[in-house]
Amino acid sequence: MNSAAQNTPAVEALGLTKVYGRGNTEVVAMKDVTFTVAKGEVVALLGPSGAGKSTLLTALGLINPPTAGRIVIGGQPVLDADRALVNLAAFRRQHLGFVFQKANLIPFLNAVQNVQVALEINDTRPRQARRRAMELLDYLGVADRADHLPDALSGGQQQRVAVARALANQPSLILADEPTAALDSHRGRQVMELFRKVAHERGSAVIVVTHDHRALDVFDRKYEMEDGRLLDRHEAAGSA
Repeated sequence: MNSAAQNTPAVEALGLTKVYGRGNTEVVAMKDVTFTVAKGEVVALLGPSGAGKSTLLTALGLINPPTAGRIVIGGQPVLDADRALVNLAAFRRQHLGFVFQKANLIPFLNAVQNVQVALEINDTRPRQARRRAMELLDYLGVADRADHLPDALSGGQQQRVAVARALANQPSLILADEPTAALDSHRGRQVMELFRKVAHERGSAVIVVTHDHRALDVFDRKYEMEDGRLLDRHEAAGSA
């Protein structure tokens, strides 16, 4: 990879605003949010409920386009306000990974199949998809659970499989919405440390919406949101 590509931010949010309704019913859910996340960086989005964190995450995930502003992912402009500049569904499949509060694994597929299906949707051949899925489960420490159905996995193991699925297509950006909310503090910290491992070793940028303050030291940067605005940025303890 040339130096210009290496220095291209994973994601740029430029003046993002989201307004619901009109006139007397208008609600501004997100107001003029601008920030950049580098490749290999893991970032926390903090703030109270209703602050706009999930609105920002779904905008960056190309699920809920902003009313105004611009999104650039991996140097590729993808949204200009609510005008798509690429095929959003195809771009999501190929360049983005998602992890949610619940793992949302397909209940009748085992762990490796849940990862494999994400690859096959993008036209990876089944044998190659299975090999890649097993490599990811091994990387995340759950290869020994590959043949288990989701209901035979612990909550932490399910989230590891969900992270493997998010990594399947080598995304430039992973978006996680309250991924530790259903886990105890030990398993929650393990999942947060996984995101740091993934970002630093695989080069994906990771943005995590969280209320969990128990593992904030794993993040490279922490952003605060309140009333739809990005208010502050804190350097993580121990970072340069």
